[in-house]
Formats: sequence, C-alpha cells, structure tokens
Amino acid sequence: MASATYDRRPGWVTFAAVLLLAVGFSRIISAINYFSNGSAINDLSDSVFGEHLWVWGIWDLCLAVLALGAAVSLLGGGRFGRVIAYIWGVWVIVQGFLIMGLAPWFAVTMIALAALVIYGLASTSNWSTED
Repeated sequence: MASATYDRRPGWVTFAAVLLLAVGFSRIISAINYFSNGSAINDLSDSVFGEHLWVWGIWDLCLAVLALGAAVSLLGGGRFGRVIAYIWGVWVIVQGFLIMGLAPWFAVTMIALAALVIYGLASTSNWSTED
C-alpha cells in the first residue's frame, strides 16, 4: 500500500485542530462552572468524584490544556500535538464512559468527537512539517 504525501496540512489534521480548540475553550468554561459549584451542566454528585465538583473542574482544565496545546502544535505541523491529541482522545473517551449514566448525550457526543480526532490523526499519520 502506497503512502500519500502531502504538500500542505491535510484537512483531517486541520479539522482535528479546530475541534480541539473548540473543545478546549468549552472545557475552560465548564471548569469555571465547576469551580463555582454550579450544577448548570449536570448533577454529577453520584459520579466518580462524588460531590467534589472542584475535582471535575481540575479534570476539565487538564483536558483543556491538553486540547489547546495539541491544537496549536497540530496547526504548526508539530509531532508533539499529534501525540498529545491521541492522549486527549483516549482520556475523553474514558471520561465519556465514566459519566455515561449521568449525562448520556454529552458522553456520547464527546466520545464521537474524540473518535473523529483520533481518526483524523490516524488517517494522516505520515504528515508532519518537522523532519
């Protein structure tokens, strides 16, 4: 099977980077909500972390930092962003399964978005501007 070469950044990589940016910023907003003990997103008191919403806030901030760092690196053509985006995707899929019973639509949506990011990166695995 011949591998494709790219003169410019593939569309899937751009899609993954933009998706990571969007999710990163939304995770910052949800982290702020958790830190203020808000339950506007969903009641997670029966979740893995119990009533400690600040832990969910830290969780979301970590995911946001990973997503934003990976997006910036991917847009610049770095391999670092690809590795971090894979880690982010797996982490989000695990979180999706952790909250499936509490927020099923959110969980399924996040699993689908993470799967799209992983697919986008895997389908263009030979692209990088770093040599």
